[in-house]
Amino acid sequence: MQNLSSTLVKITTCIALALGLLVGRLTAQTDGTHAAAVKTAMAEMIAEATKLGEPKLDGAALLFGTTKINGNYALVDALKTKYKCTSTFFAKKGEGFVRISTNVIKDDGSRAVGTQLDPKGPAMAAILKDGAYYGVADILGKKYQTGYEPVRNAANEIIGIYYVGFLLE
Repeated sequence: MQNLSSTLVKITTCIALALGLLVGRLTAQTDGTHAAAVKTAMAEMIAEATKLGEPKLDGAALLFGTTKINGNYALVDALKTKYKCTSTFFAKKGEGFVRISTNVIKDDGSRAVGTQLDPKGPAMAAILKDGAYYGVADILGKKYQTGYEPVRNAANEIIGIYYVGFLLE
């Protein structure tokens, strides 16, 4: 009886290890797929915004050329349709960044316009160090595979942020 019990423990352990490896591989593939998709969607977001003209801040308004991005959802909604992703333009406001155009939806069903980038999050830390952030981030309580790139004006100052993400939950 003890041999049977010992054998069952070994079989159960092997099955658990195999399932753990399988789940780990599937998660890595999913994250890898999302990571590649984030970079593809981000490249398109930047290219399409750049076609509009030089980025600049005019008070609280972020403009690309003469196109005001605040409240303009054409590009973020086009990215959502094409890539099934969330995307946002943030504008610099004081020491932080606020969503001015987004397809991120709050629990009440409204766009998350006016919400701030987490000042203690990894994306903010990267942007403040003059860089980009690609990785997992919490957005309004949900985990996303994300990319954040700085928007720079003609003087190379960071005046906003491009964001693309895919829900992981």
